[in-house]
Amino acid sequence: MDLIQQLPKAFSLSFEKYVLPFKQASGTSRGILTEKKGWIFQLKDEETGIIGKGECSIIPGLSPDYTSDEAYEDKLESVCNQAQFYLENSSELKDFPSILFGLESAYLDWKNGGKGVYFESPFNQKNTPIPINGLVWMGSESFMKEQIDAKLASGFSCIKMKVGAIDFETELQLLTSIRKRYSAQEITLRVDANGAFTPEEALKKLAQLAQLDIHSIEQPIKAGNWEAMAELCQQTPLPIALDEELIGINETKEKQRLLRTIQPQYIILKPSLHGGFSGSKEWIDLADEQQIPWWITSALESNIGLSAIAQFTGLFDVSIPQGLGTGGLFVSNFESEMHVNNGFLFHHY
Repeated sequence: MDLIQQLPKAFSLSFEKYVLPFKQASGTSRGILTEKKGWIFQLKDEETGIIGKGECSIIPGLSPDYTSDEAYEDKLESVCNQAQFYLENSSELKDFPSILFGLESAYLDWKNGGKGVYFESPFNQKNTPIPINGLVWMGSESFMKEQIDAKLASGFSCIKMKVGAIDFETELQLLTSIRKRYSAQEITLRVDANGAFTPEEALKKLAQLAQLDIHSIEQPIKAGNWEAMAELCQQTPLPIALDEELIGINETKEKQRLLRTIQPQYIILKPSLHGGFSGSKEWIDLADEQQIPWWITSALESNIGLSAIAQFTGLFDVSIPQGLGTGGLFVSNFESEMHVNNGFLFHHY
């Protein structure tokens, strides 16, 4: 997917940091998040004044191209100082997926007039909504139940619950309570373990979850152990979706080898983590070749990055819920032309 083509005759590239506080601390298997930081590229056409914006979004401990703010900003500075080179050779940033995502987005926004249009898809051109899941964050039993009830009351028909931070039996009880109220035909349940299970206990826990008609589980064991994951995917009573497993796999042949070796039931794509739009499109093409279903998820981007990902998702004929509803997690955010209604993401045009 060759996104970057004709460049402005004269342009500059700069970046600016942002910090968005969470409405309430959000738990993952890697710890508690209280704020989200990122950087916004601005690609300015010096002749027309048009500015394209693209978000470089990171998650500490997960993003392969982030170790510290200082090191990250050094790389951003280097990209800005050699903007012509990196725009003409964007594949050089394949090991820096969040920066590649930001650069591709800034270019696409500039190309389409600097109006927040990254892709012309039915989502943002014809207001065709995208089905999304409602995300339930880890926390105390009462906090998680409160979130679940709020998502169901908001009309979501697909709930995704993070597991692995509190006692597994308590998490099972929460899921069981939903199933007692709603059948699998009424509510689709997904769970995300973020690699929290050990290979030795994973199969037993998957069997327990399967009894609750769970749609799928994301990354049950830690990434990097292809043999154990392949065996788990072969034996599992519950469909497995790879997520973190794809991070850092940037060469085409290695992507093919991973999919052939593990043979997952699904893969999940996050442009900020999986090679920007170009890298994500390659994953989609390779998965399609092997008839492996997929869906697209945001990775805590602000509304700028979320809009770009949603427009990209809108290029595909998606029927299952995508993971694009994170924009409402923050106390403040950039302006958005999107809203969620009854489990669908809409774009005003």
